[in-house]
Amino acid sequence: MGKHYEQYCPVAHALDAVGDRWALLVVRELLQGPKRYTDLADGLPGIGTNILAARLRDLEAAGVVVKKTLPPPAASRVYDLTDYGRALKPVLRELALWGAGSLGPPTENDELFPGWLLNPVEMILGPLAPPGRFEFRVGGEVASLVDGVAHAGAIEDPDVVVEGDAAGFYHLFFERRLDAVSVEGDHSLLEKLLEATPQPTTA
Repeated sequence: MGKHYEQYCPVAHALDAVGDRWALLVVRELLQGPKRYTDLADGLPGIGTNILAARLRDLEAAGVVVKKTLPPPAASRVYDLTDYGRALKPVLRELALWGAGSLGPPTENDELFPGWLLNPVEMILGPLAPPGRFEFRVGGEVASLVDGVAHAGAIEDPDVVVEGDAAGFYHLFFERRLDAVSVEGDHSLLEKLLEATPQPTTA
């Protein structure tokens, strides 16, 4: 683990545990459920294997992550968040909203990795979503929201289907631009979701 801040301060103490580079992104990946080491490496392009191993070791030592074996027939060794680790979810949500204010919509030069859509659907839209069944089709990605719970892929009988590109998805939820996507189904339910989704503060 990196150097400690040597301050009796809850912020410093938290950063001692998760403030190193890549640590919170490992937590972000594990918020979707237990993952094998190779799954984490695939979900974090650019991280060196030695750095990933070090971050997992540090997060285990801090009580954020636990290593376990899935029951048969999988019987895979996976990493999972502890309850202490899962308590970081609202922290990551606030960081995501804060970052979105200066990030802006993706451009054609921005690379979006497989599975990226589930993170904003779960992290940003899920916590305050109204009851209902939403399906989002963004580029080649599909993610859904059922009564506030995010799911990878499509669902049966969605109330609302939102389709567009990644920039349109950004404009819809952070700028309330309905012209940026196509919408099928209950428009009033989508409006409720938009009203419940906080807008980021811009830089």
